[in-house]
Amino acid sequence: MSLATRDHAVIWHPYTQMQTAPLPIPIVRGQGAWLYAEDGTAYLDAVASWWVNLHGHAHPHIAERVSKQLHTLEHVLFAGFTHPAAVELAEQLLEILPANQARIFYSDNGSTAVEVALKMALQYFHNLGRPRQTIVAFRDSYHGDTFGAMAVSSRGAFTAPFAPLLFDVAFIDVPVPGHEAESLAQLEAVAAQGDVAAFIFEPLLLGTAGMITYSPDALNALMACCQRHGILTIADEVMTGFGRTGRLFASEYLASQPDMVCLSKGITGGTMALGATSCAAAVYEAFLSEDKLKTLFHGHSYTANPVACAAALASMELTRSAECAANLARINLAHQQFAQEMTDQPGIRDIRLLGTVLALEFAVDTTTTYFSSLRDELYQLALSQRVILRPLGNIIYTMPPYCTTNEELQLIYSVMRQMRELVTSKR
Repeated sequence: MSLATRDHAVIWHPYTQMQTAPLPIPIVRGQGAWLYAEDGTAYLDAVASWWVNLHGHAHPHIAERVSKQLHTLEHVLFAGFTHPAAVELAEQLLEILPANQARIFYSDNGSTAVEVALKMALQYFHNLGRPRQTIVAFRDSYHGDTFGAMAVSSRGAFTAPFAPLLFDVAFIDVPVPGHEAESLAQLEAVAAQGDVAAFIFEPLLLGTAGMITYSPDALNALMACCQRHGILTIADEVMTGFGRTGRLFASEYLASQPDMVCLSKGITGGTMALGATSCAAAVYEAFLSEDKLKTLFHGHSYTANPVACAAALASMELTRSAECAANLARINLAHQQFAQEMTDQPGIRDIRLLGTVLALEFAVDTTTTYFSSLRDELYQLALSQRVILRPLGNIIYTMPPYCTTNEELQLIYSVMRQMRELVTSKR
């Protein structure tokens, strides 16, 4: 019996209608930017396995550090105890995060990193004795699938069954070019009500919304508004962190510094789950008290898991290397050249590029949705060419591992050209 058939008998996959979905492709090995199936077929991982893989699959440096940690300490509860990898990782994160960040709180994935930030923000004002209840977020944002993260994410088909249970959020428009003033005016109007605790945002790049980009100046203006009204700012860098935008963090493009930063995905180089939420000193200090009721009551069994921290430390060494910086610049340059080729081509509505992330929006009526038949056609076209790309409706994007070679990038671009041809043939 094949691995895919065995899987189908016992497993429930994410974002998958199990009754109609084809059998999953069984992957048994990875190396560099490639994944190898049970039948020997090699697939180029052009989306870094849901945006987590930075340096390539089965990277020997990360594997060595993980193996060493497994032979030293696999786990210890993190309430009342600590361990070297957690301390060293926190020290290194604070070296590269915005300068105002002072503490690291560990969790276990991107959604929980967001949950922690939301709870920090709300309890911050509670502890100060002047509670605020409102959270502001972008209308098309995505911050995760747990309840707090869903509440601050775009409302739609994915959240509809739970809508009555989600707390109210003040949504504002994304300040895309030409709409900066409207977004700022919306935030000013909400902020003037005096009850806003925090503004959470994906800095400069909204992933699930369709790789939507907006300018640092626009975000600086929104953050300045928050500062005037005493509103905490939360940068969700789960996807944008660790080089994806061309800098270590998207926040590096900003004049303002967020009060909290959420991290996950690439933090371990795609090796295993780990989440982290950093905060400024003022946020941390609001929880310091002789009163134990002012404690942040949040934790996970695998908080600061030593093996995950060891993987993150190994990935950090790679990410901060000169070789990685050169790869980021090389991939961005290749993306620029391909984007220039695609400019004004039939069937292309928009091209968005930031760092190692490139997105093409096709000029069709199909919206940005998982339920699009075009999306399925484009996905299958890519797989037929042995490239893994996951379209967002009429939007196709790539954010490859940083080890992806120029020749491998050309393979990705070749598939994107074929996708454009498919789209134009249907018009």
